[in-house]
Amino acid sequence: MSASGRQGQPAGGRRAPGRLAINRLRERGPLDPETIDRFLARHGAPIVEGERATFLFRGEADEVFVRHRVVGLPDPLPLRRIGDSDLWAGTTDLPTGSRVEYQLETRHGERYHRFNDPLNPRVANSPMGSSSVCAAVGYQVPEWVHHDPEARPGDLVEEVVRSKALRRDQPVHLYLPARFSRAARYPLLVVHDGTDYLGYTAMKTVLDNLIHRLDTAPMIVAFVPPRDRLKEYPNHAPHARFVARELLPLLTDRFPLQDNPAGRTLMGSSFGGIAALSTAVRYPGLFGSLFLQSASLVFTDIGTDHGGGPFFDPVVRFVNRYRARPSAPVDRIFMTCGTYEPLITPNRSMVPVFRATGMTVKYTESRDGHNWENWRDQLRDGLSWLHPGPQLFVYE
Repeated sequence: MSASGRQGQPAGGRRAPGRLAINRLRERGPLDPETIDRFLARHGAPIVEGERATFLFRGEADEVFVRHRVVGLPDPLPLRRIGDSDLWAGTTDLPTGSRVEYQLETRHGERYHRFNDPLNPRVANSPMGSSSVCAAVGYQVPEWVHHDPEARPGDLVEEVVRSKALRRDQPVHLYLPARFSRAARYPLLVVHDGTDYLGYTAMKTVLDNLIHRLDTAPMIVAFVPPRDRLKEYPNHAPHARFVARELLPLLTDRFPLQDNPAGRTLMGSSFGGIAALSTAVRYPGLFGSLFLQSASLVFTDIGTDHGGGPFFDPVVRFVNRYRARPSAPVDRIFMTCGTYEPLITPNRSMVPVFRATGMTVKYTESRDGHNWENWRDQLRDGLSWLHPGPQLFVYE
């Protein structure tokens, strides 16, 4: 199998550090279409060489750019035409272990067009659409992401909860682990943006695999989707009341859950991380743990200009109030964030604030951005730390 078809590898080829392949091509002088064909067939795109990545585009345009959300790199990153050919190239740093999502953009006169890299078959999906993926040397898709035929599958059932707090019927997907038994007591994980976690992180498969491998305890998971996340997630009292006073009692009554805070975890990414934290703050001591992934912990030390737009106003008000009077609503927090995303600074800044309250905080970073595959890749570390192996799986 070629490098472009191998799971977990960049779409382009890998070479030992030295003269870049694109520079060797430039030195050949005028390029005919057949030479370019052979070059692309050999190397693919992007070309990852050591800690450098060369992005390519073939076609006619006035300008070509790589568009991305990597803090620290120029955006857009311009590509340059190779001589008089229709091949464009641009090289940038790509440290070991990195994973970057991107698209290409062309300009034809006044018209701009953005699209996935046609030379790169590897894409990542999200609620906003798809993007091309460039992976550095040292990055691998975790093996526990993929279906393991030896892992017994848990059950995923859809429920509808009538919520007075939200004034609507609220759908919830419930995960019950394989070998579910009412003679057991299970930890409960409540996942914000639940439908997206199921769709874009393969979280049911991940749970099946991690439980099978004894990396994490068998657990019951409530995947809760929002209706209007920008309204309901930033410290929204009705949402917190639904989770704490409606959903939790309902699940406790219906399923054999561990009846103590240590067995209850709230989870969320981005705005969902704020929903998890603010729910815990509104109902301190009810939940024992938080699993926060790239939480939107935006704050201001002076003034009101946070740069996030009006949707972040309630987030900033909440985080500013919390920073002014920190509390310990849970015992433990597992935090992850990508070093290439704008939220890395506020996440790093909040770690000592959380720890100063007496909460135990484990904080990890990855060379990735604000995206679902990054959050997927951190699931094992978070779940196995919060609910490890079978230790919390207690029979009556």
